[in-house]
Amino acid sequence: MSASLPDTAPASPGEDTPQRRFPTAPLFLSAPAALLFAALVLTPLFLTALLSFNQFEYATGRTGGFTLEHYLAVVTDEYYLEIFLRTFRISALATAICVVIGVPEAYILSRMTNPWRSIFLLVILAPLLVSVVVRAFGWSMLLGPEGPVNGALIALGIGRMKLLYSEGTVVVALVHVMLPFMVIPVWTSLQKLDPAVEQAALSFGASRATAIVRVVAPQILPGILSGSLIVFGLSASAFAIPGLLGGRRLKMVATVVYDQYLSDLNWPMGAAVAVILLAANLIIMLTYHRMVEGHYRRRLG
Repeated sequence: MSASLPDTAPASPGEDTPQRRFPTAPLFLSAPAALLFAALVLTPLFLTALLSFNQFEYATGRTGGFTLEHYLAVVTDEYYLEIFLRTFRISALATAICVVIGVPEAYILSRMTNPWRSIFLLVILAPLLVSVVVRAFGWSMLLGPEGPVNGALIALGIGRMKLLYSEGTVVVALVHVMLPFMVIPVWTSLQKLDPAVEQAALSFGASRATAIVRVVAPQILPGILSGSLIVFGLSASAFAIPGLLGGRRLKMVATVVYDQYLSDLNWPMGAAVAVILLAANLIIMLTYHRMVEGHYRRRLG
């Protein structure tokens, strides 16, 4: 018996062959969001960058022309350099404290069962429902000269202390505001982690601390990285907390931009400071991302 061959023949040169068409539906679906992003984010950034190159006349307040003097003034003046260093120091310290507090908090949250998990998740997210300005005023009342903290210090015989308008106060308030942004990414990474991995390490004789440090922590580095980048970026550009709790002497970059725009009316200088802050933030965050990502790949292959 002869096997029957499939009735297929090669297409003749004159026949039309089906062509791969480029999908246009994703472009149409993403176009509104892309246009909104360009209108609300990219366009203001572009206009701010253009404004930073304008000349400014203090006598008349006019702007125009092209100059690099604002950028040169920022990178050569010790006043601005000190403010940038203070901003990044406070932001890095707040980020480190959020990691130290947020990672164990997220780990405990991931090991909870309902309804306690939902209750504590609500407690973590509840501060986000309150305005940052309201929380900053709350800290100013708490740490003020007549506040409860100084009242407790006086009752203990320590005496009244000046707690406001210091870097420590700004760091504490930033940690309070930014902590949810660290807990949620780490908790999300822990939700993707198989609990059997930690149980396997414990069954082989590892202690709880060793299992967390050697097994769990390397696998949740992406969550720690995401939370750290969010906390650092928001802390470096924070305005309400440094402005209300730092006072006029403890300036950060965002308060300097505010002063240049609304007090000195030197909009090009304020724009230059804002652009430099954005560029420095991007450089620091991309460098940190590459370092942590490289460590993560080396640990997990």
